Amino acid sequence: MTAKTDNEWRAVLSPEQFRVIRQKGTEHPGTGKFDKFDKEGVYSCAACGAELYKSTTKFNSGCGWPAFFDAIPGAVTRHEDKSMFMTRIEITCTSCGGHLGHVFKGEGFPTPTDERHCVNSVSMTFVGEDGKKEID
Repeated sequence: MTAKTDNEWRAVLSPEQFRVIRQKGTEHPGTGKFDKFDKEGVYSCAACGAELYKSTTKFNSGCGWPAFFDAIPGAVTRHEDKSMFMTRIEITCTSCGGHLGHVFKGEGFPTPTDERHCVNSVSMTFVGEDGKKEID
């Protein structure tokens, strides 16, 4: 895991990225670039660049955040999160520990895993099959 101080992270992340990725914040629903984004390619961690999700696992859940039914093997780590007066499963980048969002199971979406990885757009960048990089 990449060990950086808060000041080092602040130097490479925007204030909103720092709030979400390092302080476990959440962007407002429907505001992130990647919610309805539909290009083919790979989503990576905005903090460290590690590949997280393939576009082939993205689906429209209608929740207001990008949704994926599975991550690239080993890319995402799950943690129990008891904030917000409930128990949820937080997902973080395995490489740098950056907060991505939460994973929900058993919601009935027609996906192979019956999971929804609800990810903040600001936590990711995207590289299309054409090699073009997009940032939220």
